[in-house]
Amino acid sequence: MSDKIIINGKEQTVDVDGNMPLLWYLRDELNLTGTKFGCGMALCGACTVHINGEAVRSCVTPVNQAVGKQVTTIEGLSDSGDHPLQRAWIEHKVPQCGYCQAGQIMNAASLLAQNPTPTQEEIEQGMQGNICRCGTYNRIKNAIASAAVQMQEVKS
Repeated sequence: MSDKIIINGKEQTVDVDGNMPLLWYLRDELNLTGTKFGCGMALCGACTVHINGEAVRSCVTPVNQAVGKQVTTIEGLSDSGDHPLQRAWIEHKVPQCGYCQAGQIMNAASLLAQNPTPTQEEIEQGMQGNICRCGTYNRIKNAIASAAVQMQEVKS
């Protein structure tokens, strides 16, 4: 397979088996290691990236489903790591072990893109399926709500 994918704003030539999981292409071929392997079955959310702005589980998404599309990983969310979600994560002291955090942030970014002013219930529903072994769910929800406010203030 030799096709193109835009990853974090840069065109990449894909020269791997099209059935290779996108996760392994990102990590092993492009050295974008922010996206983590968790369960390998799309159940935990650690591998969440965006394809054309929508959150997908890269561990079960074949590379060929991303061909011709735009993929954003945690490395591409912000050039300097100052996306409102990343700042809110620090402000609310979300990370403990940190393993799930990239997937959590990427899922939250997709949620806020679709619903810029979510209620607490909508945040909770939108984040279902992203597992945090450390149990920082309340901090995660608070950080998302805080980032939503910050993002609305920037738009005003």
